[in-house]
Amino acid sequence: QHGRDVSMRLPCCAGARVCRGLRPMLYSPSFERPDPTRLMPQAPENLPHAGLLRRLAAILYDGLLLLAVLFIAGALALSFTGGEAVKAGNPLFTTYLFFVSFFFFAWFWTHGGQTLGMRAWRLRVQQRNGDPITLWQALLRFLVAIPSWLLLGLGFLWSLLDKEKMTWHDRYSMTVMVVLPKK
Repeated sequence: QHGRDVSMRLPCCAGARVCRGLRPMLYSPSFERPDPTRLMPQAPENLPHAGLLRRLAAILYDGLLLLAVLFIAGALALSFTGGEAVKAGNPLFTTYLFFVSFFFFAWFWTHGGQTLGMRAWRLRVQQRNGDPITLWQALLRFLVAIPSWLLLGLGFLWSLLDKEKMTWHDRYSMTVMVVLPKK
């Protein structure tokens, strides 16, 4: 009982100085409690879908990173050829690089939904309900993205016509690319 006003008493065992220090903060009319709805992040399923330019910027970043990963994978393959260069069009080497590329993207997509390029542009791939994508969805997404590129980028340009800004590989894998809010 360190204060005179009974309505301002705090259960206190730390002494009068603590009560007097806390009282203005807790009972002051200028002290506003934060609005809990303002602090809550937007529901994952309600985040805005990514547009084409943001996607392409992230692809550029990831392409450079993937190129470095493929150089390392190629260097590792040299240890199996005795240092000899692999002949162009070697189906085993091509398949190896294909799997390295897939696992590069699949790992990031299934563990957090973001590659490094996507992180730089605040993008995330997820299921429509906000859950992380599965390995199966990552495989479908990766495989359908190939013809999306090979057909002069038509699968990506489709997002300009789609009301939800979804590409062919978004639709086929039942995933969405969303823009995360600024931190």
